[in-house]
Amino acid sequence: MTLVHRVLFPEPIGSLDEYLARGGGVGLEASREMKPDQITEIVAASGLRGRGGAGFPTGVKWRTIAEYRPDGMATSMVVNGAEGEPGTLKDRTILTRDPYVVLEGALIAARAVGANEILIALKKTFQTIIPRVQSAIDEVIAAGWADGLTLAIFEGPNEYLYGEETALLETVDGRYPFPRIAPPWRRGDREVVEGSADARSESGLAAHVEMAGTGGEGDVAPTLVDNVETIANVARIVGRGAAWFRTEGTDKSPGTIVCTVTGDVQRSGVGEVIMGTTLREAITEISGGPREGRQIKAVLSGVSTAVITAAQLDTPLTYEDMTAIGAGLGSGGFMVFDDEADMVAVAAGVSRFLAVESCGQCTPCKRDGIALSGLLNGLSQSESRPADLTKIKSLASTVGERARCSLATQHQVMIESFLATFGVEFDAHVGGVTPPVVPYLIAELVDIEAGDAIFDERHRLKQPDWTYDATDSGQMPAEKYGEHRKEPELPE
Repeated sequence: MTLVHRVLFPEPIGSLDEYLARGGGVGLEASREMKPDQITEIVAASGLRGRGGAGFPTGVKWRTIAEYRPDGMATSMVVNGAEGEPGTLKDRTILTRDPYVVLEGALIAARAVGANEILIALKKTFQTIIPRVQSAIDEVIAAGWADGLTLAIFEGPNEYLYGEETALLETVDGRYPFPRIAPPWRRGDREVVEGSADARSESGLAAHVEMAGTGGEGDVAPTLVDNVETIANVARIVGRGAAWFRTEGTDKSPGTIVCTVTGDVQRSGVGEVIMGTTLREAITEISGGPREGRQIKAVLSGVSTAVITAAQLDTPLTYEDMTAIGAGLGSGGFMVFDDEADMVAVAAGVSRFLAVESCGQCTPCKRDGIALSGLLNGLSQSESRPADLTKIKSLASTVGERARCSLATQHQVMIESFLATFGVEFDAHVGGVTPPVVPYLIAELVDIEAGDAIFDERHRLKQPDWTYDATDSGQMPAEKYGEHRKEPELPE
């Protein structure tokens, strides 16, 4: 098995002229000869699924946006490049190598759903990516590709939830990244009117936005939100046809996927593989496999699905096969842990990340999450009693209750899978058999330099109230930042 280069070129493309010389622009030109629904049908026929997490069919999403678009009203489009999932660097790598393929795909998508504005949503901390994308935008505008459209970068906060679609739209609209109840295809990125579903939730903390109706009802258009990698596939699908896209991958998961591999491997890296490639093959091809003399014990696909065990390494990288083992493709970020790793310390690191990054709109998610994180921290350092392990199991079963977004469910699924798979290691920490281990740092992947993964060390200082103060205020972020938009400042 070798790496492929459908959306991830081996070397950066330096200019729009070079992109055109390499065959770029064909998809956009073809789309101008099509009706919007014809573009959508090609994308639907290709079987392209979202590369940002859940793998939702892209054509279905676009069709739904069109259905909820009021007659004569333009929609908007956001390319989600927030990329805060631990262990993932693929979107930033795509934008570094070839931002033009993303911009071309976004312009095609905008035509398909009737959008008059496109925002490329990045984090303001992406200081090397932002100038690269801005330069490409300037070239595209100068070439006349974006005539009649607003095309710009939106620089958002560093919080994990900023990458959640509805929270992202809240941020675009000037609020903080607190997830909404309704999905983007029912809501636009505009201000609230009293009486919306979120306003009726009676939480006092909910995001407030206008409702977009179907069949021309209502006066607010929905917003299309698609991940960077998803959009990077669009131009060639429209230019070459749905059948071309399906020449790689499987029937239900066609195409390729860009994966990031970090952890206990010979070298960290980002590479594009054909859908259906096994996880073991992808790890070997991208990272050289486990460290010399070591064996893989477990793999995390970000912090959203169950732990993948050594016995499951030959699972094909498809949405259906990964779901069948209780895991998922997520954003294609795989953190590898070998036979020297302490999985209780890994679980403690995962729990801390999710507890800190919870916004607090849902009390069990934040309060139970913080308690769960504290108990796992104590357990990893062999400071726990049998009763603490019982409490960990109890909290893991309740942290996901009444959640408005997937973060709480992620917390529940992940910790329960650790308990089920590595129960012996948990028991050993309670019994004092295993020496104390500091929880692993589970945080955003900042960069990969010369095969070494650099994770966000600042996250060790981040408090549950989203500040970097010496002590936590005890306030939930949704309370602390709900009435104003002052952002927590990152440490120097």
